[in-house]
Amino acid sequence: DGRTAALIDLGAPGGDVLLERIASELPAATEAVTSFWGPQWPREVEIVVAGTADQFEALAAGGADTAATTPAERIIFSPAAAAMTDDDLRIVLRHELFHHAARGDTAIDAPVWLVEGVADYVGRPPVPEPVMPAVVPTDEELSTPGPRRSAAYDRAWEFASYVAATYGPGKLRELYVAACGHGHRDVETAVRDVLGVNLAALTAGSS
Repeated sequence: DGRTAALIDLGAPGGDVLLERIASELPAATEAVTSFWGPQWPREVEIVVAGTADQFEALAAGGADTAATTPAERIIFSPAAAAMTDDDLRIVLRHELFHHAARGDTAIDAPVWLVEGVADYVGRPPVPEPVMPAVVPTDEELSTPGPRRSAAYDRAWEFASYVAATYGPGKLRELYVAACGHGHRDVETAVRDVLGVNLAALTAGSS
């Protein structure tokens, strides 16, 4: 769509092949992000593959269970991402590209679970009938490595997917800006203002 990407390999084994795979996914990933977020996001994308796990941790604060992160104005992949399947790589790239697109409009104190849930909505394949989780995750759950963290990400994605399916993707974007943007409202207030329903009623399936 006229954007440019700088693809940088810092010496990872198979890093050049990983970047070729990323390059082949970028047009569709860009289209997915723009379709949800709109065209107003940075025209340049820098994607880096760290050379080692230690370098990935130093550059991106990424651990062994993290495939990629988006600190500052670049997307950084772990060298271990070279072993990902095409489907998983596609999800991770779209997820991180959304973070890149929305970063300028996302407050530093935004609720992490909603930021990550919307990124997963953009990144993951859609489901025909998403189910609202009974309890939304907490930011603390998303920061705890292991099964608890994975389950929290799933619930965050389920929340975002349900909102988009029930109220429309435009309302999910509006909710993101209201609850995660600069000067944002708390999630309960944002849900009530944007969707016209209390968060408790929404998670109870009473919307």
